[in-house]
Amino acid sequence: MRIGLVASLAWQDYRNDGWLSACSVLALVAVIAPLLVLFGLKFGLVSSLTERLETDPASREIIPLGGGRFSAAFIAQLGERSDVAFAVPRTRQIAATAQVGTLTLEMLPTAAGDPLLAGLPMPHGLDQIVLSHTAAEKLAARPGDWLETSFARQLAGRVEAQRTRLQVLAVLPLEAFAREGLFADLGLLEAAEDYRDGRAVPALGWAGDAASVSEQRIYPAFRLYARSLSDVEPLRVYFAGQHLLVSTQAHTIAQVQSLSRNLSIVFWIIAGLALAGAFAAIFAGTLAAVARKHRELSVLRLLGFSTAALLLFVLLQALYSAGFAAVLSVGLYALAEAALNKLFVQVPGEYASHLLARHYGLALVAVLGVSAVAAACGGWRVARIQASEGIRDV
Repeated sequence: MRIGLVASLAWQDYRNDGWLSACSVLALVAVIAPLLVLFGLKFGLVSSLTERLETDPASREIIPLGGGRFSAAFIAQLGERSDVAFAVPRTRQIAATAQVGTLTLEMLPTAAGDPLLAGLPMPHGLDQIVLSHTAAEKLAARPGDWLETSFARQLAGRVEAQRTRLQVLAVLPLEAFAREGLFADLGLLEAAEDYRDGRAVPALGWAGDAASVSEQRIYPAFRLYARSLSDVEPLRVYFAGQHLLVSTQAHTIAQVQSLSRNLSIVFWIIAGLALAGAFAAIFAGTLAAVARKHRELSVLRLLGFSTAALLLFVLLQALYSAGFAAVLSVGLYALAEAALNKLFVQVPGEYASHLLARHYGLALVAVLGVSAVAAACGGWRVARIQASEGIRDV
């Protein structure tokens, strides 16, 4: 079968029927372009919501509620779980405060792998901290500054305080932590808690009662982050099984996932109906084309073209329309995407409508596939064309 010759003849005939060809292209554009816009809205909206949750560590945070009793070994085991990205003990919240001038700062423990401090230097020892953005603004502090910090306690009716100097290693972005606080090595929080409990802190030279060597420190809480959004709900179930009440963003995550599923169902229903309509239109158009070009096709049969060659002739013309329609639809979608994103997006990096390169590829394959199958189904009538019919027409 001379494929090149068949393709050339099909193209020449396609061009000669310019108006009919343009109508078939526009009919397909009327189906493809709205589907691209609909899927672009679905993908852009869900992707933006999902990315917002994924990039916000707070959405993966597991917060224990109420007073617990956790050993360092138990929290370390949590940190080794495959679904946990970060876990560190927390001291009592009432003891985890520091006074810098007139500003009282919340103290939070941190360690390597802390999602909130991603990309920032990690504080080590008892004299390094990372400040929150709001705290740094109120203290007019910058990285490298030293802050005179005091820790007060009430012991036997007397108010006492100890001072130490802390170096600011970095300042957190405002979106990472909006409260007035500082992040420090767990050792600094333990030192503040020991001092406020009346125990001595030899590392800082703070006097007090000697701690029992055999005493194991028990923590009332911990900071824990799931490795991914899909790990939040299993962790909540795990802690529920441990009879531990925790606060999570599982409900918000479930809402986004449910929205994605529901939009997918709506899209595929509409896409199925639209593609079925396109299939029917191409099928009917091919039947009409075979009937209209019966004389020309019979002459080709007389010239020695096989049934497969005649079917390819009809199929290629359907593919020409599908290809032009796909290109035109992508252009129209690009204009719609730009307009929708300009109208509805106010946060940089997010999209109201967005498609990836693979989506365009899949759309092209789907359009060409549906067109080829519909044209093949409608073009089988060429098998009935006999060479004798071409002799009568010559």
